[in-house]
Amino acid sequence: MIHMNSKEKVIKAFKESEEPLNATKVSQISGVDKKEVSKIMNELKRDETIYSPKRCYWALKK
Repeated sequence: MIHMNSKEKVIKAFKESEEPLNATKVSQISGVDKKEVSKIMNELKRDETIYSPKRCYWALKK
């Protein structure tokens, strides 16, 4: 069985969510440590995989 890495888990949390998420919520959904989630989200922001529809909340770009 292939295990998902933390980045994949974070992206999956965004894909499965109906609404924008903050780092705490992503951490709860994905089971990834919040510090790790923050690092991954910073990467995703940089490569523009996620965007912020409202302050401190993020969503996957469609």
